[in-house]
Amino acid sequence: MSSSIEHKTKRLLVVDDEYFNFEMLKAALASKFDVSYADSGQSCLASAIASPPDIVLLDVCMPGLDGYDTCRMLKHTPETKNIPVVMVSGLESPSEKKAGFDAGCDAYVVKPFSMGALLEQINTVVLR
Repeated sequence: MSSSIEHKTKRLLVVDDEYFNFEMLKAALASKFDVSYADSGQSCLASAIASPPDIVLLDVCMPGLDGYDTCRMLKHTPETKNIPVVMVSGLESPSEKKAGFDAGCDAYVVKPFSMGALLEQINTVVLR
């Protein structure tokens, strides 16, 4: 019976090379989601395959595998291709947003953002 209770809470994977950003998001979202953390694109891919989340919040600017490449890899991997991805970035130009959608993201949220706007995007892509 406990597994049916666990599935009611959506699992959200935050991917950001800045732990402080994760802490802020966790504090704001933990009442609505089971929030986990990956500090790089590589660890995101490993985590998403091992224990698929219901949604990924993905920072764009990370060393090594950036958010665009990570998103492309998630969307081209059979085990993770259907997981919604919300890109979160300080990059707000139309070309950056286009690059996010071209990589396969389901939504693109520009920093700084209100938690209400972020939750709206999360709910939109999770409930599709």
